[in-house]
Amino acid sequence: MEVKQIKAFGTETAEAPLNELGIQRRKPTPHDVEIEILYCGVCHSDLHQARNEWGGTTYPVVPGHEIVGKVTSVGDHVTKFKVGDLAGVGCMVDSCRECDHCKEGLEQYCLVGAVYTYNSEEKHLHQQTFGGYSESIVVDENYVLSIPENLDLAAAAPLLCAGITTYSPLKHWNVGPGKKVGVVGLGGLGHMGIKIAKAMGAHVVVFTTSTSKIEDAKRLGADEVVLSTDPEQMRKYGNGLHFILDAVSAQHDINAYLQLLKLDGTIALVGLPEHELPIGAFNVVGMRRNFSGSSIGGIAETQEMLDFCAEHNIVSDIEMIDIQQINEAYDRLLKGDVKYRFVIDMASLKEPA
Repeated sequence: MEVKQIKAFGTETAEAPLNELGIQRRKPTPHDVEIEILYCGVCHSDLHQARNEWGGTTYPVVPGHEIVGKVTSVGDHVTKFKVGDLAGVGCMVDSCRECDHCKEGLEQYCLVGAVYTYNSEEKHLHQQTFGGYSESIVVDENYVLSIPENLDLAAAAPLLCAGITTYSPLKHWNVGPGKKVGVVGLGGLGHMGIKIAKAMGAHVVVFTTSTSKIEDAKRLGADEVVLSTDPEQMRKYGNGLHFILDAVSAQHDINAYLQLLKLDGTIALVGLPEHELPIGAFNVVGMRRNFSGSSIGGIAETQEMLDFCAEHNIVSDIEMIDIQQINEAYDRLLKGDVKYRFVIDMASLKEPA
């Protein structure tokens, strides 16, 4: 297998800051698409993986799974892309393709295990996969997305994770006209959840712990905003919501939100709290409520989400940074000091270190 050396940004230990390093990419095989990375979003998962907060990180690690750019070369058998096309890569770059879930277009739930964009096994080179904090990436055409041309390219990058992570459960639980939908947490995921649920036709109620985010939630499309630290405001919504998208990754009282669901209502957790969330039995038994969760979407659903966002002119609210600012961005991410997604201008990687 032929390889080439490219520049990337990553780290070799959990304690070290991210810095420039060299990595190997395979040269395109017959079914591969090579993409020059123009922009890469910064997901909280990147920070967790770089610092080994979930365990299991293989070093060196190069994060980044909200990737957009231009196709620079294609393999001889590629039919879906040509040189010059706008293309994206999300959280997955492969899966087994043979299990029941893969055959149903649910590759994110591959029973063998999806191959993630970074910190998985690269089956061609038998090394770990490296993500989007890099000059380019080579991916099988079946796991590459087409980016609609009417979307702002940089602001579209977070759709590849934050967009599909919120779109998939909203679609799965039939959010739409006549549905009253709660969105808990106004961050990278939550702000996309508001925009997408509103575009689907739902009445959107945002729950936040921060008074400073009330006006911003309305700007993003919320019909109502609730200060979740105020018991009186919370009581007003008891048994009142059809569905709640929970985008909080910190510890929080899930029972307070279960009590807001109607009969047969569902909470879908898309945030990833570090510790378990206790659930009171009476909060689910009494009104036949459901506590569930959702990952990203499959490739076909991710493309559907991109096309939906293009139709409704939905992109992420972003703050552009250079790759050299990534460690500062991680520190700000921990403080919630971003509205609402950092996106790296990868042209900055071409600058001397």
